[in-house]
Order: sequence, then structure tokens, then C-alpha cells
Amino acid sequence: MMNLNKEEMLNLFQAVFPKLEQDKRIALLVDLPSCTEEDNEPWALRRKIAYQWYEQLEQIKEQLQLEVDFILYENVKSNNADLPKRMYIWNQDPLSTFDLETLTRSISLDDLFTQYQIFMVLSDFSATAPMKIAANKYNFRAATMSGFSEKMLGALRIDYELINKRLQILKDKLDAAKKICIDFCVQQKKFHVEFDLTITKSHVSGGRFPNAGMVGNLPSGETYIVPNEAPESLSEGVLPVQFSDEIVLYEIKNNKIVNVLSDGSFSQKERQHLKEEPAYGNIAELGFGILGDFGIAPIGEVLLDEKLGFHIAFGRSDHFGGLVGPQHFSSPEKVVHIDYVYIKETQPLVAINKMELFFADSSQIIMHNNKYSLWEEQ
Repeated sequence: MMNLNKEEMLNLFQAVFPKLEQDKRIALLVDLPSCTEEDNEPWALRRKIAYQWYEQLEQIKEQLQLEVDFILYENVKSNNADLPKRMYIWNQDPLSTFDLETLTRSISLDDLFTQYQIFMVLSDFSATAPMKIAANKYNFRAATMSGFSEKMLGALRIDYELINKRLQILKDKLDAAKKICIDFCVQQKKFHVEFDLTITKSHVSGGRFPNAGMVGNLPSGETYIVPNEAPESLSEGVLPVQFSDEIVLYEIKNNKIVNVLSDGSFSQKERQHLKEEPAYGNIAELGFGILGDFGIAPIGEVLLDEKLGFHIAFGRSDHFGGLVGPQHFSSPEKVVHIDYVYIKETQPLVAINKMELFFADSSQIIMHNNKYSLWEEQ
């Protein structure tokens, strides 16, 4: 199994988490299958990667001036659902399943967030939303890495200084804009959607967390923004998303999906999902990933693939400063934040012809024929 060596781990950690005076302890968090039937090879491999990282951090903890613990918890069944109230300090090879008879050294979630200042979360189900919410209260830093695999290691070795520079350019543009209009082409058919950007500000997720309270994905490389979710939001249009060889067409009004206009098996499933969970139809995020410009290829895991190009997320948004949270879903297991990525490898039938930002008295095209058109300004 490939992994970072000790020197690469030291360089990565110091780049991602520059030392703060308050830093005393780091926790590597890993979720466990509830039973053997839930487990799979990628999940088991991720636990091994995480434990090797724990061992490497143990070897360099004097250089980092940090104590390190390896902590396990039962998986929460759904991406971005709330974390369990208790976790378990293990510091050994990870278990194959969650076993309370073996896991005896427990810690409450409140004590965990109070006693540790840095977290790396290598989980199967994304923990980004609950970690962001908790960081606002407890002032820790965290890198969330759901779905991480050895195929992503190359994305931990790229020039994050240049990445952050480009992401800041995107942030400045998005923060000044009033709306964004996107023209899609699907098999010579044209679709248009626009999103209201008048309420929230954008965020840079560049793989560096220099300040307390910061939480984001690693690998990273995106600027993201929550569109205006207020009832009077001007977000509207038709959004195409490719599922297998079917194009699902979502009708959007006031930043919510109000109808599925297409026919087919996936269209029917999406129509039913929206009927059962209306909060799924919230447009929760517009994400502008740029790692594709650095030669990083998709691997079939959202953690990395969404950082390669433009993406749109449905569902939960409160962890990004939005209005939709777990209370808007029918149960904790139904809480979702699902990204749909617009790159040729994931949606080959859908192309972005033009993406244009509109300001108070001007406009600017920032993407044309699936390519960003901003970097010549550098």
C-alpha cells in the first residue's frame, strides 16, 4: 500500500496546520462499520492509511510539539449527519467493526472537542458539516477526508500556494457579484439557470487551516458559496444533471427544486426523493474546484472529484453558513449534502458553454467551454 512517508507527513501537516499557541493535541478520527456486512475494501484500506498516519505523527510529535490520539466511532449511516455522542480512544490497529465490548476508553463528544485542537477525519461518511458547526463553538481546526484513498495522495503534494492564489481570485469575484448565470449544452439542447448571490459570502477551501475555527476538506482546492436561500431568492432556471446515460432536468424557483421535467428511471427516483425529502431540493452550494488545472484526474470519490471543476450541491447548507440543516429532514439518516460535478469524466453529456458573473454595473465571463477564463489575470 502506498502512503506518505514521514518527511512528507511532516511537510503536509505543517503546511495544513501552521502551529498555534493553543495547540496541544491532535486526534485522528475514523468511523467503523456497525457490522461485517457494512464493511468494504476501500473503507478497510482507509482505516489502515489513517493508522499509518497516526504512527507517523507519533514519530514526529516532538517536532510538532503535539500529543496524538487515534479515535474510533460508529459510523452515522449518512453523509454530514450529526456525529455520535461518544467516541473511543484506541491507539491501536483499527477494528473491523464497531465493538463496545472491546472499546472501553470512551470520551464524550463535548470533551473531545474541548480537549483536542486539531482533527483529521478519515471517515467513510462525510463529517464536514458537523465538524464545521462544532468548530464554531469549540474553536478547533479540522481537515475532513471522507472517502480518502491512496489514489488521492498525489493531490496532497501539489503547489497549494498557487492554488490559494487562484481561489482568492474566485472569491473576490464571487463576493462582488449579484448573480451568476450558467448556460449548459446537452446534446445540442440549451439550458439556462441563474443563481442569486446577494446574501452570503464565498469561502476559500485551499487545503490550509491557519486560524482556529477553520474546517475544510483535504485534499482541497475550491472556492464555494451558498446561493441566496431566502423565500424571495431570484435563483431560477433548469439545471441538467447526468445520471448514467440519462439527463435529469430539475426546474428551480426561489433556489429550490420544484419539479423534475425529464422522464426516465433516474428522473422518477429523483422525483420521489424530492417528494419524500423536500430539503434535498435546496440548492446548497456552488463550488468552483480548480485541481483539474493542475493535472489531477478524477477517481470516483467526491472528496477529490468535486475539487477538479465546477459543482452544485443539493441539501444541507447550514455548515456553509446557509439556512438548511438537519432539522429540515425527516430523520438524521436522511440528511444529505450531495455534490454533482460538471467535468467531462463525470458528466460527459453535459457541457458548460458559458458561466457569467453579473456585478452592479458590469459582468464577466469566468468559464467558457468548460474552462476557467480567469488565470490570465495573474
